[in-house]
Amino acid sequence: MKPQPFAAGVSAALLAVTLGACGASGTDGETGSGDTAVTLTYWASNQGASLENDKEILTPELEKFTQQTGIKVKLEVVPWSDLTNNTLAAAVSGQGPDVLNIGNTNATTFQSTGAFYPFDDAALQKIGGKDRFVASAFASAGPAGSPPTSIPLYSQVYALYYNKKLFADAGLQPPATWEELVSTAQKLTNPAEKKYGVVIPGGTVNVSMHFSYIFSEQHGGAAFDAAGKPTFTSPGMIKGVKQYVDLVSANKVVNPSAAQYTDSAQAAGDFARGDAAMYMAQTSGINVLTKNGMTPDQYGIVPIPAPAGGTKISSFVAGTNVSIFKNTKHLDAALKFVAFLTSDEEQAILNKSYTTQPTVTGANASFTDDQEKLDAFTTILAEQAKPLPLIPGIQAFQANVGGAVVALIGKAATGTAVSEDDVKAALEEAQLKMGAS
Repeated sequence: MKPQPFAAGVSAALLAVTLGACGASGTDGETGSGDTAVTLTYWASNQGASLENDKEILTPELEKFTQQTGIKVKLEVVPWSDLTNNTLAAAVSGQGPDVLNIGNTNATTFQSTGAFYPFDDAALQKIGGKDRFVASAFASAGPAGSPPTSIPLYSQVYALYYNKKLFADAGLQPPATWEELVSTAQKLTNPAEKKYGVVIPGGTVNVSMHFSYIFSEQHGGAAFDAAGKPTFTSPGMIKGVKQYVDLVSANKVVNPSAAQYTDSAQAAGDFARGDAAMYMAQTSGINVLTKNGMTPDQYGIVPIPAPAGGTKISSFVAGTNVSIFKNTKHLDAALKFVAFLTSDEEQAILNKSYTTQPTVTGANASFTDDQEKLDAFTTILAEQAKPLPLIPGIQAFQANVGGAVVALIGKAATGTAVSEDDVKAALEEAQLKMGAS
């Protein structure tokens, strides 16, 4: 899932606090010998259609864990809009849960606080070992060279959804290169009828950052150098951002009104209604399209194509990780709970319920009955997905680069041409803001 940016001023202040003096975590206060006297507090991120939907999905699984171990679990489902700041506040105060979910984008940021339990080799063995996990998913758990403080729980990747009927009626095949995508989109665009080749959530900051990263990687760019310093004005970054903005600007295959879409669900609505022939979305887009009345047989899924000769990166490794607060009073019980959540059986159950992908190799993706879609998403995760930069400043990257790209898309939507110099200037300003973050 997609974590929200930190509230203004909150993250810097919280991260500046020394965490070594944290007290006990916010368990229910039960004590006693053995697991049977233990109650864990679990903050689960909102993965389902609503907070209540999450409770409906998780409650029977938590009851199953209690039956197996005698360990009770007190569940609280936290909206993504609150999760990041609530987690940082708990890290500082010491009054947090025993176990919680985090967006994997935040893994390195949270690891830098020192408030979370490190999964060293011994701890990893208690949950079945590192080799059980899909390599690309585990790579999102934290920077190499130090034990991660989160473990991958649910995975998602981006793909290109295309309307089968619109393609068939026009005698078109799904694109294999970016050039083919643009050419195909132009053939399917008819502004007079308000029909367009592609729809994007142009006013959405985090998605704009996601595509900036993906397309820059296709051009051999890198948002940060080996030392973690921003390199937003490198040629690959500029080309990648322009590739995305050009869908609205030079290519004119996106409805200009999509520049105002601040939620991916708005873009999904256009695609489901047939007002757009292609839509780039994560795995959970299947759920969103179903809610918009579109059945899986009406669309196909292929990797987001790279330019001819470019690097075949079609997604970053999106998803949700699970962490343990270092100062939990019930570490053994917490480790058993993480082992349960990441077991092959529970991975199959939970990821099917959430239309996400298992993070372990022993559980097959089963979020749809369409094997072609399952195979496409599995291949993307295993072969064409790359984790976002594992740096503490990733949230600032999202806010600054994502915000810059939203502004460029807004400019393009007015009919104003967006040049490479315009893109470079916007990214230069975003890089300067990183120094002030």
